Amino acid sequence: MVYLPSILSRRLGAGLAGTAFASLSLAALASPAAFAADKKRPAAAPQSILLVSYAVTKSAYDQIIPKFEADWKKKTGQSVTVKTSYGGSGSQTRAVIDGLAADVVGLALSADVLKVQEAGLIQPGWERENPSNSIITNSVVAFFVRPGNPKRINSWKDLDNKDVDVITANPKTSGGARWNFLALYGSVTQEGGSEDAARKYVTTVYKNVDVLPKDAREATDTFVKRNKGDVLLNYENEAILARKTGDWTVPYKLPSPNILIEGPIAVVDKNVDKHGTRKVAEAFAKFLYTPEAQKAFVANGFRPVTAEGKAFAKGKFQPLKTFTVADFGGWSNVSKKFFGKGGFWDQIFAKSR
Repeated sequence: MVYLPSILSRRLGAGLAGTAFASLSLAALASPAAFAADKKRPAAAPQSILLVSYAVTKSAYDQIIPKFEADWKKKTGQSVTVKTSYGGSGSQTRAVIDGLAADVVGLALSADVLKVQEAGLIQPGWERENPSNSIITNSVVAFFVRPGNPKRINSWKDLDNKDVDVITANPKTSGGARWNFLALYGSVTQEGGSEDAARKYVTTVYKNVDVLPKDAREATDTFVKRNKGDVLLNYENEAILARKTGDWTVPYKLPSPNILIEGPIAVVDKNVDKHGTRKVAEAFAKFLYTPEAQKAFVANGFRPVTAEGKAFAKGKFQPLKTFTVADFGGWSNVSKKFFGKGGFWDQIFAKSR
């Protein structure tokens, strides 16, 4: 049996792929002896791949990875182990760029994947290699509040109050924190407010932030376990998962309008070619769109991206008016304007710290 890797046509071009096919012997392909020989071949040697992701995805991947490993074994006969590394998305991005040998990255935002691309590890066009522009999950920003909601925090405007202590992670290290930042900004501009009004509002809110945890999970611990703050800005899935597992029962609110958080997946081209793991890595990325994987994401509080996943999730998530990164001009513009050197975040940090 002859296998032509999908990467041949994607990386070398249709013409070369066609030449490769033409060079194969059709007689050999049709030969019963060839197929019989193929059946006798020993199973491929076991492989492992490394998934580098952001902190709050761990519970979902703990369920998805065994399903993929079993599915791959059943289909190919090969044993594969998916190893994992979790942390703040910004920190994980830098680690991969600095040498953490990820085969697949599931970071908190496409901007972080673009940084890995700019470092020469991922080839351009990764967004087109999977459905939904390589987005595997959605979420929104939630307000975690104290029991009884004593500060009456229900909407974005309620954060513009010097008596409200806000907890959110650091946008320099956390992808979730960048989503929070954009949600704050867009809560003004997407409702007809000016950019000047948005800058003033966001600056005021961050003056109410005493600590900046490094990632979304640490932010949750700061609010829940250390009992700091009146309100925590974090992923909706963090609140849903905590209630599901019974870790804690902090109430939460979903303000509207809200930002549609989009979590991407990408194969790290340079690493998989070096490791010889491209076939497995690409299969793992595609597995994340299967009904089994999307249901696992839903069970752990993520909003699904596939039709099957949405059907399964019907009635499980509060409908909201949402806006997206595209409303800010896309990640290239956002990264430079808000989070680049000397950008809006640096200006706020200088004023509020």
